[in-house]
Amino acid sequence: MSELSIDFVSVAQRYAELSKAQQAELRRIRSPDDLLLEPAFYRLLVGVKPDKRWQRIVYLLPWVKHAAGSTSLGKQLAGVVNEQRLFQVIRSDEPNDLIQLRRLVQQIEPVVDWQDFGKFLYFWGDQSKRQLLENYFINLPLPKKS
Repeated sequence: MSELSIDFVSVAQRYAELSKAQQAELRRIRSPDDLLLEPAFYRLLVGVKPDKRWQRIVYLLPWVKHAAGSTSLGKQLAGVVNEQRLFQVIRSDEPNDLIQLRRLVQQIEPVVDWQDFGKFLYFWGDQSKRQLLENYFINLPLPKKS
């Protein structure tokens, strides 16, 4: 499967088709590396060699809903989440950055376009973090004039 042709929406749909017990297994995971010990992780990714990229995606999958054409996560965080919490994500190294990101996602329960969000997580790194930060600040509400 080419990295540019991955259908992340179908992965989100496969998650929805897992049993409630399997979904619960994935929700209880504490860190992305813990996924390697969960059968539901492998059932979800049948035919795919699991690696760090897939761990990032599945780690956040239970907490993020899909709707085609949804706004970016950064825009959804703007004005809702304190910028200091976002900087905790940006300045942390893996896996702590993902753990912090998941906490933010659990707080706001975003609806994203999984095709875009999946790619964002798949290629997670400095560029993705910068993109998240830019989308956050570009979409902050303007301060009220006194």
